[in-house]
Amino acid sequence: MPEPLKIAVIAGEESGDLLAADVIAALQRRVKSNIQLIGVGGAHLSALGLNAFFDREDIALMGLAEVLKKLPRLARHIFRLSRYLARQKPDFVLIVDSPDFTHRVARRLRKLAPAIPIIQYVAPSVWAWRPQRAKAMRRFIDLLLVILPFEPQVLARLGGPKAVYVGHRLLSYPPLAAAYAAQQSRQENYTGQAAARNKAAASKLAPENKTLLLLPGSRKSEIAQLMPVFAESVQQIQAQNPSLSVILPSLPHLAAKIRALTADWPSPPHIITDEKEKWQAFAKADAALAASGTVSLELALSAVPMVLAYKADWFARQCILPRVTIWSAALPNIITDEPLVPEYFNEFVRPGMLARQINRLLLPGPARQAQLQGFEKLRSIMQTDKAAGEAAAEAIAAAGFIPAGRQRQARG
Repeated sequence: MPEPLKIAVIAGEESGDLLAADVIAALQRRVKSNIQLIGVGGAHLSALGLNAFFDREDIALMGLAEVLKKLPRLARHIFRLSRYLARQKPDFVLIVDSPDFTHRVARRLRKLAPAIPIIQYVAPSVWAWRPQRAKAMRRFIDLLLVILPFEPQVLARLGGPKAVYVGHRLLSYPPLAAAYAAQQSRQENYTGQAAARNKAAASKLAPENKTLLLLPGSRKSEIAQLMPVFAESVQQIQAQNPSLSVILPSLPHLAAKIRALTADWPSPPHIITDEKEKWQAFAKADAALAASGTVSLELALSAVPMVLAYKADWFARQCILPRVTIWSAALPNIITDEPLVPEYFNEFVRPGMLARQINRLLLPGPARQAQLQGFEKLRSIMQTDKAAGEAAAEAIAAAGFIPAGRQRQARG
């Protein structure tokens, strides 16, 4: 039996833990030897044998205030983890997202042990702001595995490391696939409604028994900014659609805050925190009002029409927004290079506009159909032959980061 393949992984966020686990599982099917995991990760990597160097919650930080509060501890983790990895001499290091932490470890590790290859899964948004980061990454990143189809071209143009598009985990995620299939079936009802009415009648008839998803964000600051506006928007939407159901998927640690914020609503939303229930809600939703973020891609790939909103805090307005170079913040818009999804920011986040845009999406018609057609284009652009984890493992092997003799013979 060959020596174990020693892989170091750094994944601070839950999403990063899932992505890394997919790659490690795919590598386990590819290599002849056992895989020894070291580094930092969560439950999914632990199930594959990782004994974490420290609790990943220490680096799963949200917001500038939390980062500043834990800065001394973060600095200690960066120094200790980089020294540990240098001593352990893994065959390669896989860092996943969280560049504010992982890049600092990678830079220090490159100085301590320059021969250890470093692979990054999920690129920082150099296409949106601070493009100079692309060239800087060449000093400590040997391969980038990216999840958005336009990123290899952008990184090449900006002088970044070699980048390989491996697809997005959502494309092969069974709950999303089930939600998408359910939505495809439901669209037939909309088509039938449209065919049964003439335009004049359709514009006057309010939809009935519709479901609206409310997604105010995953950070307390986002939720505090958006919920008052969302509250007024929902009241205006329900005035036109009295039987409207409102479902609000949330993370468990945010549920109490959201319940407090919605306690005085005339019709409080149904708050859910279970992952299975979330995707069931995606399957039956007619439209979504959401905070601009990665959830827009989940909604688009599930074929749920949406309106996006965001209110930046003082720090973002002063230090980040002036440096943003991209024309849209919505991933469906950026990937298709079309303004598919309406998005409103800061002082333009107004209940009347949000409500009117949602009401257009609850009816069969051009606004709804344009988004759905655009989402099909999005799927086509993002589609890959293999699941993201398999494609990432293949890219790692093709780049020569698995020692000779460790790989199983490829099957025809």
